[in-house]
Amino acid sequence: MNDYILLLTMALSFILTVVISPIIIPFLRRLKFGQSIRDEGPKSHQKKSGTPTMGGVMILISIAITTIVSSFWYISEPSQVHIFIVLFVLIGYGLLGFLDDYIKVALKRNLGLTSKQKMLGQVIIAIVVYFILQQNGFSTYIEIPGTAIELELGFGYALLILVMLVGGSNAVNLTDGLDGLLAGTAAIAFGAFGILAWITGGNMEVAVFCLAVVGALLGFLVFNAHPAKVFMGDTGSLALGGAIAVVAILTKLELLLVIIGGIFVIETLSVILQVASFKTTGKRIFRMSPLHHHYELKGWSEWRVVTTFWAVGFIFAFLGVYIEVMFG
Repeated sequence: MNDYILLLTMALSFILTVVISPIIIPFLRRLKFGQSIRDEGPKSHQKKSGTPTMGGVMILISIAITTIVSSFWYISEPSQVHIFIVLFVLIGYGLLGFLDDYIKVALKRNLGLTSKQKMLGQVIIAIVVYFILQQNGFSTYIEIPGTAIELELGFGYALLILVMLVGGSNAVNLTDGLDGLLAGTAAIAFGAFGILAWITGGNMEVAVFCLAVVGALLGFLVFNAHPAKVFMGDTGSLALGGAIAVVAILTKLELLLVIIGGIFVIETLSVILQVASFKTTGKRIFRMSPLHHHYELKGWSEWRVVTTFWAVGFIFAFLGVYIEVMFG
């Protein structure tokens, strides 16, 4: 019965996204909510200027509606706390990203919110999540993937939540740079966590949420695959980053996020290494960071970069599921 629920959830979310997208995309175009392309980016991206952005709105709508409907319709006793937390993080980070996008496209400030403003919003949401979990007796230990070792963090768990939510949202945001890149890699990662949440049996709400995300992202890919008709913007990328971090927390697979979300980790490391190298030696390691731009400038087609990253993301996701199922 549970697998039927998950498949139905994914299908419903997919259909909902495909149905509402042709309504929202022209609306975004009429409002002139078009993407501004930064001059320092790859020159091939200049032709994307004006493509409607903030398409994350339709992703969030589909996920929220599908999660609520599936959880309360098909699950006999859903955990309202888990549902509230995943949707609170999704919508909270989504609103933060929406504000960032709005400043960019409507107020014509290409950098959007300042880094301090964005960080403050991310930290506040993370703190709220910690206190909600604390009030509901959530365990503060972490498991080492592939072992039976558990480490009790106590108050240090608050710091872990902060690092995961802020770091996760920013890492996923960095990955959103090519048509379909983030939608595909995020769908794979959420699919892996959905499988693990389903296998545990005690996290059906989280499993339903993950499959709702997968369905919404696959529906979004219909319009976001190269050549993209719409971009998700920070509205979608920040929301997805925060959401996958909180999913890892609720399933007690905190450290496994580093493996399943390996693509996001690599993209972030490429930026960190690039900046560190340039500041210390004056030389760049990559032609451009994040890493996907490096391969573009090496002559790879955009579609080749995206599909390669999807394939690597699938390997990471499979590895994460394998480790947890076989040794967890």
